[in-house]
Amino acid sequence: MKPLLRWLGLVAVAVLALQLFFVVRIAAMTVIDPQSTAFQRSEAWRVLNDKGRLPWRQQWVPYAQISDNLKRAVIASEDDGFSHHEGVDWDALEKAWQKNARAEAQAAKSQANQATPKSAASTKNTPPVVRPLKVVGGSTITQQLAKNLFLSGERTLLRKGQEFVLTLLLEALLSKERILEIYLNSVEWGEGIFGAEAAAQAYFRKSAAKLSTHEAARLAVMLPRPKYFEKLPNSSYIAGRAALIANRLNSATLP
Repeated sequence: MKPLLRWLGLVAVAVLALQLFFVVRIAAMTVIDPQSTAFQRSEAWRVLNDKGRLPWRQQWVPYAQISDNLKRAVIASEDDGFSHHEGVDWDALEKAWQKNARAEAQAAKSQANQATPKSAASTKNTPPVVRPLKVVGGSTITQQLAKNLFLSGERTLLRKGQEFVLTLLLEALLSKERILEIYLNSVEWGEGIFGAEAAAQAYFRKSAAKLSTHEAARLAVMLPRPKYFEKLPNSSYIAGRAALIANRLNSATLP
């Protein structure tokens, strides 16, 4: 029993030490801009292994030098309650869980229907087609930042729990303005394109401070799948979704 208790004690100490490390790192971000995020480092390693070179564009700019159009567009698109919640939007999370549950039930029903025996002629050499389940998130901007800054991309309950802890620490130690500043300077907008300034230069050949309403909305649309939309900059989906976000800009509250 004693060895087990000793082992559990060591695990508890290690977990506490890790949380203290995160506290120090986040507290330092009140005055020090993070040089890179865990997501950026993993992407750099992946691209370097795949292509043998590292195309990388990122230029940190202060909060005041990022267009309010982009700030509002990102909030309207990604987290419309950002300025008011405490890091986790429980209503959005509950809605996401409910939507995922309905989608999962529908996928299971479709799979069962496809697996129902039919005539030999109709089923011969025709395997059932199962479409991948689209999982809807409910992550706030703060949660996305917590994940990108410190965590891997794996989806486990342990990682999600650590994400919640980091989210609360970010909200407790940093202002909303600082959280949004770090997010906009580090989020991915295409392969090797990180931050608002690099995105503005790459897609519109101008600084992030001069982005128009429409340009900001187009960048906001790209955030959920930047590598995919990078290849389809003029798609009808981006145009339609950007127009919708542009119309919602005035309702987005800045911190």
